[in-house]
Amino acid sequence: MKYGEFMAKLRGGVPHVMLLAGEEPYYIGKAETAILNTLLPDEAERTASVQVLERDPSPYDLSGMLETVPFLSDKSVLVLRGTNFFREKKGAAEDAPKGKTKDKETERLLAALADMPETNYVIFESGAKADKRKKITKAVEKAGAVLDAEPERPWTIEPWLRGRLAEMGRSFDREAMAYFMSVVSVMKTISLSFLDRELEKLTLYTDAPRFTRADLERAFSSVPEVSGFALYAAISARDVKKALSVLEREIRDGTYLPLILAGLVRHVRQLWQAKRLIAKGVRCKALGQPLELNPFIAEKLGQAAQGFDETTLRKAFLELADSDYLLKTGQAGPELLEHAVISLCGRGAASVKR
Repeated sequence: MKYGEFMAKLRGGVPHVMLLAGEEPYYIGKAETAILNTLLPDEAERTASVQVLERDPSPYDLSGMLETVPFLSDKSVLVLRGTNFFREKKGAAEDAPKGKTKDKETERLLAALADMPETNYVIFESGAKADKRKKITKAVEKAGAVLDAEPERPWTIEPWLRGRLAEMGRSFDREAMAYFMSVVSVMKTISLSFLDRELEKLTLYTDAPRFTRADLERAFSSVPEVSGFALYAAISARDVKKALSVLEREIRDGTYLPLILAGLVRHVRQLWQAKRLIAKGVRCKALGQPLELNPFIAEKLGQAAQGFDETTLRKAFLELADSDYLLKTGQAGPELLEHAVISLCGRGAASVKR
């Protein structure tokens, strides 16, 4: 189940068996904290009751731990971090026989998970997606709850953002929301931990209950991927003067040229993809899914794409892709990026003073 559904289930009572699995450590960490705070609100009691294992015990040893009733505390909580019990084993048949002894150990573990003592809880944590075909995964799903901690994407981030802002007692104005969604759309990987820290930083800039675009620009100004956002916006508007000015500032600030190039390649590819999708009849927010963007951002990108000729986009994309090797080997410099920007912006480029 997704994070929101999992947290709602906890409010109805903490299951005795839980699996927190997926590539988003933010959700796993938040879920673990919520579980332990609910089960053991007293910090001293938590210290005495929680046992954390960084390495998987054998199925036999784990069964014994799960079956043992605590003597010195009311609850026993076992946390297995980085467990491999639920990972897919590539190249091997699923649940292949491993000998009678191993089979018996596994069956005992499955039985222990299905019939946990009232005092005992176990939290399995994995940084990989759980293999739903494995017997142990099915056993946990039946006996307790499984959190699918999947990474957020630009088109799925809004519910998390609104929930986090609600927790903080803050909100975004309309322009701030549009800017945030645009920023997320240019990130190669969305880290909720990073975004959470940036939101916390915003509270240091202002006590106002509603954040503005200016607040967000200050908070995100030091992020290399985000600092290029103004460049992409200028190119989309075909404002050659502004685009070259922003590019010059990026270069002057010491931004790694291949990093600027990568951002340009990604933006041009998205414009080209949007152009082709529009030609096939895909319009407005419907561009979001095929472009893997927030629908609001995809709609704006589609509007910008209509101002470009597909031949220009294709040529610019191929030239930028070929420039990667030249920049990394020092055979060329900023002039390649400047030429690409001028070519993309088209009309008005001739009037720019160099």
